[in-house]
Amino acid sequence: MPRAHVAAFLALSPAALHSGIMALPPRACAARVSTNRKKSRSMTATAIDSAIFRDIFSTAAMRHIFSDENRVQKYLDIEAALARVQARLGVIPAQAAADIISHCNLAEFDMAGLKAQTERIGYPVLPVVQQLVRLCRDDLGEWCHWGATTQDITDTATVLQIREALALIELDIAAIADALAELAQKYRDTPMAGRSNLQQAVPITFGYKMATILAAFERHKQRLAELRPRALVGEFGGAAGTLSSLGGRGLEIQAELMRELELGQPEIAWHTLRDRIAEVGCFLGLVTATCGKIALDVKLMMQTEVEEVFEPFHEGRGSSSTMPQKRNPISSVYITALAAVVRQHVAALLDAMVEDHERATGPWEIEWIVLPEIFAMSAGALSQTRNLVAGLQVDEKRMRANLDLTRGLIVSEAVMMGLGPYLGRQYAHDLVYDICRQVVATGRPLVELLAENGEIARHLDRAALERLCDPANYLGQAGEMVDRVLAMRRA
Repeated sequence: MPRAHVAAFLALSPAALHSGIMALPPRACAARVSTNRKKSRSMTATAIDSAIFRDIFSTAAMRHIFSDENRVQKYLDIEAALARVQARLGVIPAQAAADIISHCNLAEFDMAGLKAQTERIGYPVLPVVQQLVRLCRDDLGEWCHWGATTQDITDTATVLQIREALALIELDIAAIADALAELAQKYRDTPMAGRSNLQQAVPITFGYKMATILAAFERHKQRLAELRPRALVGEFGGAAGTLSSLGGRGLEIQAELMRELELGQPEIAWHTLRDRIAEVGCFLGLVTATCGKIALDVKLMMQTEVEEVFEPFHEGRGSSSTMPQKRNPISSVYITALAAVVRQHVAALLDAMVEDHERATGPWEIEWIVLPEIFAMSAGALSQTRNLVAGLQVDEKRMRANLDLTRGLIVSEAVMMGLGPYLGRQYAHDLVYDICRQVVATGRPLVELLAENGEIARHLDRAALERLCDPANYLGQAGEMVDRVLAMRRA
C-alpha cells in the first residue's frame, strides 16, 4: 500500500474502519460514501427496517405502530388525557389543561431534539414533557405530567401500542383460520399418508391434517380474548407506585385516566411486575410456533420425493440461480426463521420479569428492545402464513400414489385388527408382521401375500382382504373430527 494511503488509513475513525469500504483507496472511499449518502438519507441495519427485506420479515402496519412517531404521539395522548381528567376533577386549572391538550400534537415536536435530549437524559418521556411545557403559554405548561412518573407514561404508551398491534394480529389469525377451514372442508375425505417419525404410519385425510391446525388457531383466538383484560391495563402510580404526590386523590385520578384511555385500571402498581407484557410475548410465541409447524409440514410435503402440496406459484418465486428445475419453499423458510427468533425474544421478555425492588435497573429496557421486534416479526410470520395457506396447492393424485408406495404396508394395522377376531390380536400381529417382511423382501403387494396364506384364507376371501387393504377404508373418524372443528367455529 502506498505511504499516503497508509497515512489515510491510520487517520480514519473507528466508524469508517467498520464501514466495509476499506478495500478501496481513500479517494474511492470518499466517492462511495458520498454516492451512498445521496441514495439514502438513513442507513438501516436490521431486516425489519431494511428497504429490501422489511416487507418479507414484517409489515408496514406493524412497523408504524412501533415507530418513534406513533410512540411519541402515544405519550402525548396520555398527557392530554391526564390533563383532561385532572381538570375535570379540579386538580389542575381548566385553562392549563386546555393549553396542554392543544399542544399534544406530534407535528409541533422537534424529533431531532427529542433524540438529543433522550441520549443526554437516558429516558424518552422527560424530553417530550420538556418540549410540551415550552410549547404552552405563560406557566400553564407546569401543570403538565402532574403526579405522573416516566414509567407511568412509558408503560401505558406500550399498552396502547399493544392494543393496536393485537388488533392486527387478530385479523391475521382470523384470516388464517378461515383459509384452514376451507382446506379442511374441501379435503375432508381426501386420503393421504399420516406420518410418524417421518415414516408412513396409517392413513389420514388432508382435511383432518388441516383441521388439527385449525383447532390450534381457534384456541389462539380464545387465548387472545382471555389475555386482553389482563394485558390491556394502564399504569399510573407515581414514583414508587403509591400515588403519594396526589394526596388522597390518586386512585380517583387513576380510575378516570384509565376510563379516558379505555384501558383497565390496575389493582396495584406493576412497575416491576412484568407478567402482563411477558404474557403477550408468550402468546405471540405460541402463535408463531404454530405457523412454524405449518411451514415445516409444507417444506416436507414439497420435497421432490413427496410433492403432495406446494406453496402458491408466482413467476420466478422459489427458483434457483443454478438449477432451473427447482421450486423451493420460500414463505415456509421465512416463517421458520421468524418463528425461531420470536421464541428467542420471548425468553428475553421472561428475563425482563426479574426486576429489582419498585423501579428496576436494566431489565425494563429489555422490553424496549425486544417487544417491538416480537410484534414486527410475528406480523411477518403471520403475513407469510396467511398467503401460504390461502394459496396452497394440493395434489390429491400424488397423495393417493404415496399411499400405495409401500404396496399395502401402510394398512398393516387395519389387516391385523381385521384378523384379530379370528386369530387373536397378538397372533394376528405376529403373522402380519412376518408377511410385511415378505412384502419388503419380494416387492409383492401385501394383499397378494395375505390371500396366499392358508390360515388367513380360511377366514377372509380376496374381496374382503382388498377392502382391508384399501387406505380409504381405514380413516377412522377423521371426517367426524373435521366436522367437530368446523362446527366449533360456527358455535
